[in-house]
Amino acid sequence: MGRRNSLGTGQRSRRQSLRASTVYGAVPAVLAGAYAIGTWNDGGRGPMLLLAAVMTGFALAGWALAGRIARTRWWIVIQTAAAIVNLAGAAALGLLDGGVAGPLGTFVPLSVVLLAIVVPPRAFLLPAAAGALAYASLVIFGETPPAAGYPLVHALGFACVAVLCLRHSAVLASLRRRLADSSRADPLTGCLNRRGFDERAAAALTEAERTGRPLTVILLDLDRFKEVNDTLGHRAGDELLAWTGQELRAELRAHDVVSRQGGDEFAVLLPNTGAEAGALVVDRLRERLRTCAPASLGHATFPADATSLTGLVHVADQRLYRDKASRDRRAPSAEAVAGARTGVRSASPARSVAALERRRHSIADPGWMSITQTCVAMLYIALFANDHPHRAGMVALSVWGFLTGLAVVARADWLSRSRLARPLMLAFAASSFLSCAAIATLDGGVDHPLGVGVLLSIPLLVLGMRPEVTGPIAIVAGAVWMLVGVLVGDPGGWYLAIQLLGTATAAVACAVQGRAAARQRRMLTRLSRVDVLTEVLNRRGFDERFTAEVADARRTGRGAALLVLDLDDFKTVNDTQGHAAGDQLLRWVALTLRADVDAVGRLGGDEFVALVDDGTDPFAVADRLRMRLAARTGASIGVAVLDVDGDDFDSLYAVADARLYQQKKPRKRYAHR
Repeated sequence: MGRRNSLGTGQRSRRQSLRASTVYGAVPAVLAGAYAIGTWNDGGRGPMLLLAAVMTGFALAGWALAGRIARTRWWIVIQTAAAIVNLAGAAALGLLDGGVAGPLGTFVPLSVVLLAIVVPPRAFLLPAAAGALAYASLVIFGETPPAAGYPLVHALGFACVAVLCLRHSAVLASLRRRLADSSRADPLTGCLNRRGFDERAAAALTEAERTGRPLTVILLDLDRFKEVNDTLGHRAGDELLAWTGQELRAELRAHDVVSRQGGDEFAVLLPNTGAEAGALVVDRLRERLRTCAPASLGHATFPADATSLTGLVHVADQRLYRDKASRDRRAPSAEAVAGARTGVRSASPARSVAALERRRHSIADPGWMSITQTCVAMLYIALFANDHPHRAGMVALSVWGFLTGLAVVARADWLSRSRLARPLMLAFAASSFLSCAAIATLDGGVDHPLGVGVLLSIPLLVLGMRPEVTGPIAIVAGAVWMLVGVLVGDPGGWYLAIQLLGTATAAVACAVQGRAAARQRRMLTRLSRVDVLTEVLNRRGFDERFTAEVADARRTGRGAALLVLDLDDFKTVNDTQGHAAGDQLLRWVALTLRADVDAVGRLGGDEFVALVDDGTDPFAVADRLRMRLAARTGASIGVAVLDVDGDDFDSLYAVADARLYQQKKPRKRYAHR
């Protein structure tokens, strides 16, 4: 199921990308068609309208076939080829209108910007090269000569926007990959978690069915691991689990899969491994773990034992319990556990995602935009405006834009953490747009080389920040640009309309892309911080929640307390009733805890933690939870109070864990029901 869901999500994403490409490819055609009809008395409007109709039909066909194309391995090649065809059409429309200085002259660079938003970064180079050639053809073969410096400023300006959009998309893609990796990794051992294992196992089973090669699944759990926690503490148990994951990975091949399923239960996936070879691997793993973490193991092989993942796990689980019953199982000695703890190396964690990373990049991007655009303006002034009457004013405004952009980039990290970020960025945006409008006015109007500056910043601003914040800014910026166009020079109504509508299309594309990325990011963030089985916070998520809550408690002067909980004799549930019954009990416990406490986490196995604030007596909360859980299981709960028993998670955990075991010894255990 995990594999099918993964494939379905991937195909949906590809289909959306393909359809977005067709929509954005159709925009120049639709605008050109309206322009041809509106200026029908000018020359060459028949061929222009015909070409616009062909491009629109091409886009409609692409939309209709997007689902089928998304299912092929050649989808990127087809998308790239279609993009190049659209660029050729945009260049032909520009040539029919006279060249780069006409209303349709920006279709090629605008199309490149739109492609930078929707095309995967690895596939963008070829369309970008095609766009450069298409724009060069407009400059060389266009009938109407542009103003001096116009092609250079527009080419460099749009290129900067495209590169920054592409960079922004690449940053977001990297962030999503790292979040996805985190959502599939166990933070304690560095192995895959249950979700990650299910996805990899489903994919491996699909490959085994296709090729006819065998596949072996091994399940193992540690012998009497509960006694390690009960006698040596949860910290020692955690380090023994980390050592176990480390040793399993060291014994297996690079393409084999190791997963911590929960508690002291691990699963191993061996592609291209038959039953006989799988049995040998079981013996090797048993021997490797024997000294510090003796374990019971069971294995099953596709297709000899079962043909589904559920069947393989069931057979392996049965063999694990037969192995458990046939052996004299003993808990590892304190010396053995100490030896394992000294041998633990830090697991390679999933690539981390800083809490404010996306916000920092989104703040820095407008700064980079201001820097690049003012550099382009100063290059134009240096090469083409030596005798311009307003040269000094344009230089001063360009320097101001450069310095303010540099300040935003340099202070992006501070701004991402500051409550002043929104008003300061709004002030920066207003300053940038007004400076660009002033430069356009001094240069002679919006149809002059520097007139495009106001519009160029809008798409990137919308892409990086929330549309509800940037939307009004973009509308005001467009209105300012239009006002300059009406009051200064004589660009013509069609020039104003097409430039503004083209920019609006790019802004909408950026807004849609930004919203989709935000939705996916929120989903992956949740998955990376939530326990797969119980849907409470996992170790990573609880650490972040604890840090935030404690910081808020100290800021407001209220107190907080940490509760550490584990179930009495939970191991016997797994051993006598099976892991499915144990999983069901853990889900019920998590649901019961969440009904009473907001911040609940599962650290692993049957160990839960909770954070309660100063509004309630934490010892009374512990007693209430213990009574509610008694309906199905006994539980031991230790309590530690912030700034009384410790000032961070580790110190509070140590105190609460010690109190838990003091409570556990004299108290009568409940039978699991």
